[in-house]
Amino acid sequence: MIRPTALLARLDQTTRLVSPDAAEALAKRWAELPASVRTPAQLLGRRTTGCEGTHGVFPRCNFGCRPCYHSSDANRVRVDGPHTIATVDEQMAFARAARGPGAYAQLIGGEVSLLDPDDHAAALLAMRRHGRVPMSFTHGDFDHDYLEALALDQHGRPRFTNLAFAVHIDSTMQGRRRVPHPTSERQLHDERARVAAMFDRLHRDHGITVYLAHNMTVTPANLDEVPDVIARSRGLGYRMFSFQPAAYVGNEARWAPDYRDLTDDDVWARIEAGAGARLPYRGLQFGDLRCNRVTWGAYVGQRYLPVIDDTDPRDLQARDRFFTAFPGPIGYAPLPHRAARIARAVATHPTVIPALAGWAARFIHRAGGLGAPWRRAEPTTFVLHRFMDAKATAAAWDHLEHGTPVAEPAVVEAVERLQACAYSMPHPETGQMVPACVQHGVLDPIETAQLVELLPRRPTSNGNRPPSHRVPPQ
Repeated sequence: MIRPTALLARLDQTTRLVSPDAAEALAKRWAELPASVRTPAQLLGRRTTGCEGTHGVFPRCNFGCRPCYHSSDANRVRVDGPHTIATVDEQMAFARAARGPGAYAQLIGGEVSLLDPDDHAAALLAMRRHGRVPMSFTHGDFDHDYLEALALDQHGRPRFTNLAFAVHIDSTMQGRRRVPHPTSERQLHDERARVAAMFDRLHRDHGITVYLAHNMTVTPANLDEVPDVIARSRGLGYRMFSFQPAAYVGNEARWAPDYRDLTDDDVWARIEAGAGARLPYRGLQFGDLRCNRVTWGAYVGQRYLPVIDDTDPRDLQARDRFFTAFPGPIGYAPLPHRAARIARAVATHPTVIPALAGWAARFIHRAGGLGAPWRRAEPTTFVLHRFMDAKATAAAWDHLEHGTPVAEPAVVEAVERLQACAYSMPHPETGQMVPACVQHGVLDPIETAQLVELLPRRPTSNGNRPPSHRVPPQ
């Protein structure tokens, strides 16, 4: 028989909004942030510990992109399923211990579809076992057979109820089967539609839901095409549009001299033009604004509505009350537990109800009222993510590693941005969560050289992709 005290203790633990390990990880992450980013809008250390990515698991890619953020030796490493699965498992176990449960993590390296579908699936399942929400990073140049082989087991049954993919499609990429050498983004619109339709078919045929993100590298050459990319793609099923201004990182042979001509404001203005709305990014902050600008919202009909209007103090007050009532991530527990936790939070902080009710009324009004086409609402996120140049990253990382003082303004900025990094890679061998800019700009060349020795590439006739999953060029 369970004692009443034990029952109450179990109920307290079940309905506690943030588990002790998650609370500890959040507090540690908040303490690591520089003072300049500890704002009321900051999500890091309060709602999340940040996003994560794998490294050294399959560096090879079958594209030639300008720029390419991987080291020049990446294609000398063979794609090896057992190595990928074991390394992903080790990295995600460390990430779970360091950053707590419920983080988003990318299965990223070179090109993920070069993995055998079963190995790809096994890697995703390993990530989920460690409390990660995985997303596969790809150029999308595979066919539906590969996607089904990943999503279904040998008996044709779904291995997953949901999948997430980040698909990178832009004119800096060389080697796409249907458009091998694009000179404009316009030439890739059919590819964007083809990829989205493939995932739509997976959902229609097998009931597997998909979160699909669209990634695009931005250079001076394709900057003015950003609005058209968004306008032509937003109704296809992509739930995120992420844009990365080109940086001097990775393979130096693929750099161009004009990357620094772009400012964040230049790119953001084109994103807003494509979205058809002002995109506020100060109401909710994800790390350092010099690295990330993010707007969460939804299309209701043709109108884009941000979740937070950062010029409306009522929205900011609703945000603050929501953060107080719901600290930490709440979406990763079973539904009954989530419901109990929400009920406890509301009972503890009842003022959150009128604050959220007022926010909802304003959101509905901005959409055009209750008569707006709510059934066709499309949640959509817009992101600008700027990587740092490898030279600046190396200098800042050296100071952080050795604890030496920094005086040069450019290095001070780089140090602060690394400390506030929202996207990091787990390194169990050193006990560090390493910022992605450090991974790509400092560690990748060393790591890849080691992988060339460990996993020397054995050439195959089909580029490591199973013959049954290839589609001839059209």
